[in-house]
Amino acid sequence: MAKLSTGALHWTRLHSGFLDSPSGRAELPLTPRVKALLQLALLRRSWERVAPQDPGLAEVTGTLGRVWRDPAFPPLLAAEPRYAWQFRLAYGALAPAGITDGPHPAVLAEVAAGGLLTPRRQSPFGSLETRYYADLAGVRHSLRPYRELYEAGRLARHGDDRPLDELDVCDVTHTVFHLTDFGFRAPDPGDPRTAALTGAALEHARDRVCRLTEATVRRGEWDLTGKLVLAQHCLGLDPLRTPSGAAGLRMLAAVQSPGGAIPGRSADDRADAAATTVEFFRKAYQSTVVTALATLTVLHGRPDAADHAEERSPAVRGAR
Repeated sequence: MAKLSTGALHWTRLHSGFLDSPSGRAELPLTPRVKALLQLALLRRSWERVAPQDPGLAEVTGTLGRVWRDPAFPPLLAAEPRYAWQFRLAYGALAPAGITDGPHPAVLAEVAAGGLLTPRRQSPFGSLETRYYADLAGVRHSLRPYRELYEAGRLARHGDDRPLDELDVCDVTHTVFHLTDFGFRAPDPGDPRTAALTGAALEHARDRVCRLTEATVRRGEWDLTGKLVLAQHCLGLDPLRTPSGAAGLRMLAAVQSPGGAIPGRSADDRADAAATTVEFFRKAYQSTVVTALATLTVLHGRPDAADHAEERSPAVRGAR
């Protein structure tokens, strides 16, 4: 897993600047480029918590700092009306530490004033995601409590008599991510954010996540497997020791390119050998960032993490 993490971080660091380069702005569609920058900001947040002094992190932070200070960036968040306010909320919440002179505070104020942080016609999953980013950004809202949102969602309500394929992997994994702060908050009955993921509910979630992992590994779905490996960790499991998690990590390691990329979202969506640099980037980016986020977080949070500090340090250095 350390090798998998090293490679994914290295590739991400090496290519992150492309997102804010003249060629990137010219060759990447607008909405995918905006989403990719927000995904990079999410990875940067976890990376900073694990290895704040790492030069590879500093390079990624530099790219994001330029974007977050650019007054031309916020209008791009509204280019796709369906996602405009969610993008703007995430943009405000994921501002790199120390960036106080950008336009994101004003964007957050507009979102808060627009009546979008109140109970409205949105799925429980959508409201849970909104609440996570609103809390992360420190803006006031009147959204329902985490437990209530979780218990109304698909994961909590999925009965033992229901087919597994009724569950959407992204819905399940991001529900777990938002409740546990992407693995940095353990399920705890005394914590209002994670109390819903304790006792029988925790066992229920673990069962569904492990079974979904088995299914995505069987289908060769690399991006979804990376998310589920991280979700296992968020639920207090060690994916190196669960059969499905270990199988998922072996699969990702087997398909990782020499440069560190996961070359597509799935075996069926793998980048062609004749793909151009931009085509390969578009195929590989999301799965590689997901793999970097999952392996970095799992390595940091393992019970024997102290024993792996020496191993993990060169892995992080290798991402420079």
